[in-house]
Amino acid sequence: MHRPLIAILLLSPLLAQEKPKAEVNPETVAASIRNGVDFLIADQNPNGSWGGPTRTKGLNIYAPIPGAHHAFRAGASGLALSGLIDSKDSRPEAVASIEKGGAWMKEHLPKLRRADQTTTYNVWGHAYGLRALTRLYQRETNDAAKAEWKALAEQQLELLDRYEDLNGGWGYLDLFDGLTTNKPSGITTSFTTATVLLAMFEAREAMGVELNPKTIKTSLASIERQRTPDFAYTYSHDHRMHPRVPINRPAGSLARSQACNAALRVFGEEIVTDQVIETWAERFIDREGFLSIGRKRPVPHETHFAISGYFYFYGIYYFTESVKLLPKAQQTPHAEKLAEVILFRQEKDGSWWDYPLYDYHQPYGTGYSLMALAWCQPLIDAGE
Repeated sequence: MHRPLIAILLLSPLLAQEKPKAEVNPETVAASIRNGVDFLIADQNPNGSWGGPTRTKGLNIYAPIPGAHHAFRAGASGLALSGLIDSKDSRPEAVASIEKGGAWMKEHLPKLRRADQTTTYNVWGHAYGLRALTRLYQRETNDAAKAEWKALAEQQLELLDRYEDLNGGWGYLDLFDGLTTNKPSGITTSFTTATVLLAMFEAREAMGVELNPKTIKTSLASIERQRTPDFAYTYSHDHRMHPRVPINRPAGSLARSQACNAALRVFGEEIVTDQVIETWAERFIDREGFLSIGRKRPVPHETHFAISGYFYFYGIYYFTESVKLLPKAQQTPHAEKLAEVILFRQEKDGSWWDYPLYDYHQPYGTGYSLMALAWCQPLIDAGE
């Protein structure tokens, strides 16, 4: 086949992607946030949570019942609640939604455990529950109530210590080696570990909770072992022996490098310089259309570089966690470009979603996006 034709065929999915284009100014960002908040208020379950084990399809993510769905709901609810709080929407209906969400967290997070020996999805619930608890603590004015939120956060930290993998760090599956161990011995993944560490760091900074030094040391070492010289990160601990299979290359790491770089940086790893963060931020914006090809596909890892749809809004949010570590003057251009992408990707009902995951995808996608836009908003307002 003629080489130019090969190139066209290879690039055709990229050419088919419409470049994000939206008007970004204080008014459009505020309107987008309000629409996202309206969606979450309307979508909240009567008990205060978000999402559920409905809207199944032909191929569903492995989810041992009922525990896996307890974890999915806790994670999705933590993200939705965090997005609501970050929006700073003071309307009575938004405040009431936050109060209901907080009451659900108080009742259900302490009971969250792994579903069975094959999964540790609960780690996502602990991590994003911890983010929500941090925000609930920060908005609270009553000292006794603040102490209650802090105590609940400390319990989530204890559970995360318990479920750390034997290799250091955290994963979400434990079903491939046939072993059943008290402390998980499954698949430690770089991005799950980064997700947990960043939630821990935020909780420590906001609430003064103590982190287990051994856990921090072993989990950081796990991410470092999965880092390649170009600051791509392998998908999992096992993948480090195959660093150039497609999912482990920079294109496959486009979303998780944001989280992993941020996690190493906030805990003092000097190797993650401003230039590393800048490079990966520019790469993310330049290749957003490439990452977006995986959005809304029902089969995980079916597109190029084994990208899954659920990489997308995860990468959007952790882009902000990484870029906010840059000097303030360098942040505004990135905020404007990211906001353009987020506004463009918002659905007509006000939600954002990237992968059909039972009925959890709209709450988690909207939570990620609201947190990201809440970071963009003051930078855009100041640059008006």
